[in-house]
Amino acid sequence: MATAPRPTQIKLQTKSRCLELCYSDSEKYSLSFEFLRVLSPSAEVRGHGPDSAVLQTGKKDVTITNIESAGNYALKITYSDGHDSGLYTWDYLYDLGCNEEAYWKGYLQQLESAGESR
Repeated sequence: MATAPRPTQIKLQTKSRCLELCYSDSEKYSLSFEFLRVLSPSAEVRGHGPDSAVLQTGKKDVTITNIESAGNYALKITYSDGHDSGLYTWDYLYDLGCNEEAYWKGYLQQLESAGESR
């Protein structure tokens, strides 16, 4: 499996509440704070196995309060709800950008099935 590219620019868009990842002039992804939060790579969200993931609810208004690099391979993001675990590797961020629509659709279906809301 090929390694995902590292973004050439990372912009925190506080008004639109998105993290913009630029890879080239033609490849940019704008991921909402909510999307990033509910799909956090942390064990707290993903669990320790495929059946232990914890559905994140009520995160519609979450914001990013801090973002920092973790070595040369990831970002550590802190959210307004206090969540700050899990490292967003370059591979994971690129995957989220490339597959945002499918992941978001799946998340919304999980919420609906659980009778929960954003």
